[in-house]
Amino acid sequence: MKKLVLIILVLFSMNLSAQSRGVIGKWNTIDEVTGKAMSVVEIFESNNKIYGKVVEILNPKNRNNTCKDCPGDDHNKPILGLIIIKGLVKDGSEYNDGKILDPKSGKLYKCYIELESPNKLKVRGYLGFSLIGRTQYWERVK
Repeated sequence: MKKLVLIILVLFSMNLSAQSRGVIGKWNTIDEVTGKAMSVVEIFESNNKIYGKVVEILNPKNRNNTCKDCPGDDHNKPILGLIIIKGLVKDGSEYNDGKILDPKSGKLYKCYIELESPNKLKVRGYLGFSLIGRTQYWERVK
């Protein structure tokens, strides 16, 4: 019985530890068609805002790609190292009021992210209202 209680306490504390990290950390971006990880984005905080940077591209063929159609300072920058989530602010259980950049199309969208579970992140990019957009689910890198 003591072992069972100890196991439950360890699992509970691991769950609390993962939740306390919140959205900060490294996340696998998942291809909606294949279900496979495409890249790793590191989400970090700077000046009380949340940002996300591409820190790894998993397909070797795409590692040297640049953001040809990206606007402004991001134009022709390497995708590896590119900040794609910009300036999100915590609002209750989600982070919003920022932007997300799609390096494939070069389009910049309004964005919000929300932790679905300790290891699953909901990422929503949209135009205008959040009803018109696309949602991805990223998985925390273990």
